[in-house]
Parts: sequence; structure tokens; C-alpha cells
Amino acid sequence: MKLAVIGDPVEHSRSPHIHKAFLREAEIDGSYVAIRVPQGNAIAVVRRMRIDGYTGCNVTFPLKEEALRACDTLTDEAQGADAVNTIFFGPEILGHNTDGIGARMALETLLDDAIALKRIAVLGYGATARAILAHFSELDAYLYVWGRDEKKVHAACERYGAEAFPFENPPEIVISTLPPNVRFEPPMLEALMRADVVMDANYGERATMRRQLEREIVSGDAMLEAQARASFDFWLAHIDGVAPEETAAP
Repeated sequence: MKLAVIGDPVEHSRSPHIHKAFLREAEIDGSYVAIRVPQGNAIAVVRRMRIDGYTGCNVTFPLKEEALRACDTLTDEAQGADAVNTIFFGPEILGHNTDGIGARMALETLLDDAIALKRIAVLGYGATARAILAHFSELDAYLYVWGRDEKKVHAACERYGAEAFPFENPPEIVISTLPPNVRFEPPMLEALMRADVVMDANYGERATMRRQLEREIVSGDAMLEAQARASFDFWLAHIDGVAPEETAAP
């Protein structure tokens, strides 16, 4: 089983460590490597990986939208996010997205409760944010979106049945998909201090929100591990031929 993660940067990725543990646990002879792929090269690299005999790959920043265009078929999750973070190389190149599943599993484990009827804000509107919004919108959560581009916020709200971030009554749960070292203005700082749970999708040294807010922040480690498990299970299901029918081509 030949696996990889592609992105730029990719040296910080914990995916090789996580997936090698999954391979050992499943007693599968396989490999998992990190491959730096500069933006603009993802389509060619993904197609070459199929020729080179890869079983699957993960996709991280900034290639999730670009790699989607290399796929012949997309799952509902990939279509909902307009991005892929998981690819299976079979008769066709199949694109999937487990970022939303990972965020849900991490939150529900933390809360020891389902996210249904919870008020959840997503900061950002990029690939990871869209995956979370698409997945959560199917689970009866009350969703809110914040970002500096009002047109993109409005588009995300329209698409996923969300509302703009309500500063007068901030949501109890906030998930930031913003880049490391983002600086917040006082109104958002106050809202983040009032939230019961703040999750930073970044992990390791890239999880910088704690330094600015000086409050307890849930790093993206749990989300990463949950979405990695979902990716690994996705590959195994397709290898074993027990995966559900997929959706149409992009």
C-alpha cells in the first residue's frame, strides 16, 4: 500500500507518522511519504502518482482546490467543499474530503455530545472552512461564518445555510481555519474570549492562537488524527470493494 501527502510546505506534516501507525495496526505492508509540491504542479503530480502505483494520497495547503481538478470522480463531501484532501487511485482518480468529518469527530469527542443544535462559528471561507461547513450543514448545527471579505462571507452563508458572525451574541463554539499568526481586532478578541470552545485547525508550531488569546485553545491535532483515520478507512474500503457508490464526475 503506497501512500503519500502532498502540499507546500509539507515538512511539518504529522501525516506520515499517523498513517505509518495505521499501517502497522492493520498489519499492512506499506509506505507513506511527504512530497513537497509547489502550487501549480498538483494536477500533473497527482496524475503521475497514479502511474507510479500509489494507492492514495492526502492533500494539504495550498493544493486542495487544485488537486480536485485532477480527479475523475468526486464524492459528495469533495463536491460540497469544492476541495479534496484525500485521493484514491483506482480505475479512476477519486477525490474525497475528510476535513469536515475530522472536525466533527474531534468536537464530539471533546464535548461528549453530538453537534446537532450547537451554535458553531467557522472563521474563514477557504477549503478547510468549506469542508467543515458542508459537513456540519447536514447535521442540524446552527452555523456562522466570519472573514474579512464580506462578499465571500455572504456567498458561504448562502451556500451552507449559515449566518454572518453575530458579535452581539457570539456562538459558544468557534473553529478557526485561518492561517497561523492571524491578528484579530478587539470585537473578535472579545467574542473569542467569551466562547466555551475555540478550536484552531492548525496544529503543532502552526497553532498560534493560544499566544494571542492567552486562553485555552483546542489545537488541530485531534481534528488531524480524526480526518486521517477517515482517510485511511476510505482507502481500505475502496481496496476491499465495500465502499458506497460515488457521485458523478466534477
